[in-house]
Amino acid sequence: MLSKEVIKKLNEQVVKEMSASNLYLNMSSWCYTHRYDGAGLFLFEHAKEENSHATKLITYLNETDSLLTLDKIDKPESNFKSLLDVFERTYEHELKVTKSINELVELAFTTKDYSTFNFLQWYVAEQHEEETLFRGIKDKIKLAGDSDTSLYLIDQYIKGLAGQ
Repeated sequence: MLSKEVIKKLNEQVVKEMSASNLYLNMSSWCYTHRYDGAGLFLFEHAKEENSHATKLITYLNETDSLLTLDKIDKPESNFKSLLDVFERTYEHELKVTKSINELVELAFTTKDYSTFNFLQWYVAEQHEEETLFRGIKDKIKLAGDSDTSLYLIDQYIKGLAGQ
């Protein structure tokens, strides 16, 4: 049985993952409306991935007979200055999620909840991948500059990351 503190933190993480999904949906919509269809597709797919992260946590709570208690999910940002701004914010957001996951891992370890500690290792690896991915996109946008041609090529590169 999980401790009340671990259950509370896992529930908070579910909300964070769902918030990330909503944020990426808004970013996707911004990209589409500014004709960055590749980035729009990539972020739309990434929103689904964030939702699956929340689902994985919910499944774990269910498997451990722990109650899911969703809190309010705040309205995500929707105003962005540029494609670079979108991906700088995604990178910053992923850093916050990593911090949250690390705090959860530390709590599980210090309370000797080794089952939860083991479960969370997937999230640790996932966050490493996410940070690397978004830092790379952000850095490539900076390298390419902001000419129409370079932004088009970057958008095509990002589309490729979505498997298209």
